[in-house]
Amino acid sequence: MSEAPAVTYNRVMLKISGEALMGDQGYGLNPPTVQRIAQEVKSVHDLGVEICMVIGGGNIFRGLAGSAQGMERTTADYMGMLATVMNALAMQSALEQLGVFTRVISAIPMDQVCEPYIRRRAVRHLEKKRVCIFAAGTGNPYFTTDTAATLRANEMACQAVFKGTKVDGVYDKDPKKHADAKRYDSVGYDEVLEKNLGVMDATAIALARDNKLPIIVFSLDEPGGFRGILAGKGTYTKVQG
Repeated sequence: MSEAPAVTYNRVMLKISGEALMGDQGYGLNPPTVQRIAQEVKSVHDLGVEICMVIGGGNIFRGLAGSAQGMERTTADYMGMLATVMNALAMQSALEQLGVFTRVISAIPMDQVCEPYIRRRAVRHLEKKRVCIFAAGTGNPYFTTDTAATLRANEMACQAVFKGTKVDGVYDKDPKKHADAKRYDSVGYDEVLEKNLGVMDATAIALARDNKLPIIVFSLDEPGGFRGILAGKGTYTKVQG
């Protein structure tokens, strides 16, 4: 257990994969799972923390997978970006059903569906305690939603990126395949890159390192895990310099 004094984060980025929204279905959106994650976000929002979110699109379409099957990479990546918009809208609906005001902000303009990305407007939404869900990645092919999350976190002056996964931190090898896998309480950016620990892609890690932005890796499947870390409790790994 990582027990530490409570750390006050006023503004954070929560990055989750699209797969996190599909539950046990294997594809698409599982409404109870979306609702459960929304409850986790609300529990932190209720503490007064300003929250940004980036959600992947792998539960619907993954650009890299499409490219591997012969699809032109740029087209496949744009399809993946559109999948993230669908996930963002689903999360927005779940949050607003809980009374949390939310804005979906897309890097690709689609005015009838969500707002275009304008940094100052997004900052103002956060100041008004609205959850901002950034969709469509960076708006450019060849960049992952991990990189988009780190980029937006820096632009929004977030104090940390919270990476919600299916495991409770960063391990030296896959804990689901190796019983002797060792979990790190803390690990440096360069070690993550050198050992290819799979926290985020290399571009995202380098961007976090260059801007001294910590990444906190925790289990999204652990009830209350997101809120618990803000209280200095729970199991997680902190990636920092």
